[in-house]
Amino acid sequence: MADKRMGAQTVALPSTPRLAAWSAIVGPKEGEGPLGACFDRVETDDMCGQESFEKAERSLFTSCARLTLDKAGIRPQDVHALLGGDLLNQIISAGFAARQLGIPFYGLYGACSTMAESLALGSMLVDGGHCARVLCATSSHFSTAERQYRSPLELGTQRTPTAQWTVTGSGSALVCEANAARDARVCVTHVTTGKVIDLGVKDANNMGAAMAPAAADTLLAHLQDTGRDYADYDLIVTGDLGSLGRELMLELLRREGRALPPERSVDCGMLIYDASQDAHAGGSGCGCSASVLCGKLLGQLACGELHRILFMATGALLSPTTTMQGETIPSIAHAVVLEHVGKEE
Repeated sequence: MADKRMGAQTVALPSTPRLAAWSAIVGPKEGEGPLGACFDRVETDDMCGQESFEKAERSLFTSCARLTLDKAGIRPQDVHALLGGDLLNQIISAGFAARQLGIPFYGLYGACSTMAESLALGSMLVDGGHCARVLCATSSHFSTAERQYRSPLELGTQRTPTAQWTVTGSGSALVCEANAARDARVCVTHVTTGKVIDLGVKDANNMGAAMAPAAADTLLAHLQDTGRDYADYDLIVTGDLGSLGRELMLELLRREGRALPPERSVDCGMLIYDASQDAHAGGSGCGCSASVLCGKLLGQLACGELHRILFMATGALLSPTTTMQGETIPSIAHAVVLEHVGKEE
């Protein structure tokens, strides 16, 4: 165990678990954005053929998970664990999807950080020899999140400039032992577990400000633990800080004397929509980082366009209960190092 720990929060994975397959399915608004061509499937309507938005989100999760298994040529019964979660009460999208899939299930709640959390834990399970194949997945839906955390859509409430648009979408990836996925071109080498950080933000319509301190804290911890610098990565990828949150994170890093060059920093919430789509500060939700990672970034790693990235998804750990009680918004960020694997001679 001692040879895998690096500092206070980071673990090295010497067996370099591989991502054997991945998928991303999104809603129509996401499909109209700049990454539309990157996704495996774009739904034609937000209901996804279901009778409620909640069932639509469950359908996204289930369909995305099945598509990843189909790509890998793996049956559900051959997967040793499903790690997943979402934003809805008691992670119902993931739980009900797991009922359909029939895979041993660990339900996770990291809010919008759940994709990074599932990849981190899944990779450690594989590296530790506890599982040979782990499916990591998450989802979100604009309509389910809005009426749970903010206002019913029927009210037509005006959104503030700091608000983000919850992504309707799902992403999933299959983590396997390296010797069982020799053709896989992406591996996981390090995991940095985040701390819960709270600088006192209370505005549920300003997730970026709430999450930025957690992103900065985890990134600084990763650099400290590994002895690396920004130049060691092609990109530092944050999950869904949006335009405001990203600027706040960059300012916090500058204050710590570790200024992150903007050209090495991208945010999934800024990538998934363009200015014409009226998403205000950008995208958010579990499906935001998951769909951008599985729709675009993993493909770039697989083909060698990118060689090493730090994928760091952020999550605001609020609930309607805490908001109504006037609580502040604690947040967290988990980081995973993803690298290109060259072809063996």
